[in-house]
Amino acid sequence: MRRVLTTVSVLDRKLVLDAQVALRPEPFGALAYHYGNRRLVFLKHPDVVRVVHALADHDSVADALRACDIPESRWPSFVGALESLLSSEVLGEPALAG
Repeated sequence: MRRVLTTVSVLDRKLVLDAQVALRPEPFGALAYHYGNRRLVFLKHPDVVRVVHALADHDSVADALRACDIPESRWPSFVGALESLLSSEVLGEPALAG
């Protein structure tokens, strides 16, 4: 039950690639390096990389997944990947304009 609540909240959130993260394309997807916390993270599928790039252009994760033509049957695996990227600080919420 908890997983469903997490999934809904991640799908409804606006996320962006952290400004301190560089993505390096690789045949399997990409390597993400965070210059702030010095973590190296593997993005293990080109579709995940495509969604990560699209996040900034959409109001929610769900909108980005739709825009990237990711079938809803694959969304749970994307939610898991995006949650992992959030915990690694590769992704975050956009800074509020002040």
